[in-house]
Amino acid sequence: MDGVLFDSMPNHAYAWSHAMTQFGLEMTAYEAYLHEGRTGSGTVNILAQRYWGRDATAEEIERIYAAKAALFNTLPEPKPMPGALEALTAAKNLGCKIVLVTGSGQAKLLESLEQHYPGFFCEELMVTGFDVKRGKPDPEPYLMGLQKAEVKAGEAVVVENAPLGVESAKGAGIFTIAANTGPLEDSILKEAGADIVVPGLKEVADLLNGMK
Repeated sequence: MDGVLFDSMPNHAYAWSHAMTQFGLEMTAYEAYLHEGRTGSGTVNILAQRYWGRDATAEEIERIYAAKAALFNTLPEPKPMPGALEALTAAKNLGCKIVLVTGSGQAKLLESLEQHYPGFFCEELMVTGFDVKRGKPDPEPYLMGLQKAEVKAGEAVVVENAPLGVESAKGAGIFTIAANTGPLEDSILKEAGADIVVPGLKEVADLLNGMK
């Protein structure tokens, strides 16, 4: 969702990098892109281990993530990612079941799906950060997505933009297209296992249209 359907990663990166300072933690905006797709608790614990030498408590995680979410919600509403509607339309024209697999739990963005992409998503075919025990890069989110879609890995295609998401999808055995919509180098996505790396969602749409 973030960085694929919505141009929301700049907001996430800003919120992570600025909210953490009040807890004595530091994260650059660039690093936020490296952690994209990880659950909020997983991201907090990486910083807690780095600066505190221990995992954060459940109470600390809740407080820190709440601060990040509060700052995120003050930022301008993210716009749909250019080319995303075309890519979704191409997938629908192929007869694909469209499954959302995201580490996000931001209700604000989840509620925006039907507004900006009416008819493409349903709650039964969503996997969010609230649904999994092990977030990306663990394959669990995409394995759950396969299960919900009732398809095998070889029958699916993943569109990702984050290295941890690519690792998760490849761990589940799924062919993965990486749309590099952020500041990371293409090589990072390739090293994570992406089968194809393209500059954005318009190119994803072109690839899917070529599968007809």
